[in-house]
Amino acid sequence: QLTDLHLVAPGGRLYGLDPLERLRLAVDDMARRHGPDSASPAAFVVVTGDLTHNGEPDAYRALAAELRRLPFPAHLMVGNHDSRAGLRAAIPSVPVDARGFVQHAFDTPAGLFILLDSLVPGAPHGDFCATRLEWLADRLVESDGPVFLFLHHAPMEVGLPSSDRLMVRSAGEFWEVLAPHRERLRHMFFGHLHRPVCGSWHGVPFSSIRGLAHQLWLDFGATDHYPGSHEPAAYAVVRAGLDSVVVHTHDFMDPTATFNL
Repeated sequence: QLTDLHLVAPGGRLYGLDPLERLRLAVDDMARRHGPDSASPAAFVVVTGDLTHNGEPDAYRALAAELRRLPFPAHLMVGNHDSRAGLRAAIPSVPVDARGFVQHAFDTPAGLFILLDSLVPGAPHGDFCATRLEWLADRLVESDGPVFLFLHHAPMEVGLPSSDRLMVRSAGEFWEVLAPHRERLRHMFFGHLHRPVCGSWHGVPFSSIRGLAHQLWLDFGATDHYPGSHEPAAYAVVRAGLDSVVVHTHDFMDPTATFNL
């Protein structure tokens, strides 16, 4: 899992950082550590939204160029900073449903992966309209095996006021769709939080990771602002088996020295 790239047009900076350079470093690291000849080859990467910061066409084109360097497929999702039209114009192959929402499902040896579109154009929070909830319900009844869910916005409060006001507004309706399949839900993955957070919601395990760009500082008292930080960027390595789901967070830009113990 890779999330919250917040790409701007090539050459631009955001909060003092170069998001495109950070993506290049992430792609280099993922290709080296998880390519087909590595000790831990990856089947694919899911990028859980906020691909760009302002939906700029040049930013999406730069994203497409970088992802072509990966030795495995990339499944793209939209976040509140994205433009569905901009993404589809730059990367026409991105899957959409019949109504144009950027969401799709695909089978893996570990189970069904469902990638959801929680974008509300022009708003920072997430939501699922009746059409998207119906689509999700249809996907869930198409199989009876394990299910893995990917969202940009979290559907629950995590205790950080700056994040909790931007959660999925229709969380109750969302759970009503999921509840009949609770025993099949192996894990939920989020973006948007810019924080490593894990726990469970209605008994379903979930996790999020730090973004590729800037991060959200851990401040439980920030009620009227968003405390940012330059903590290290990360991606997650997910090992999904028949009897376990293990999520490793890799701070690939952390300069801390490594050594043999």
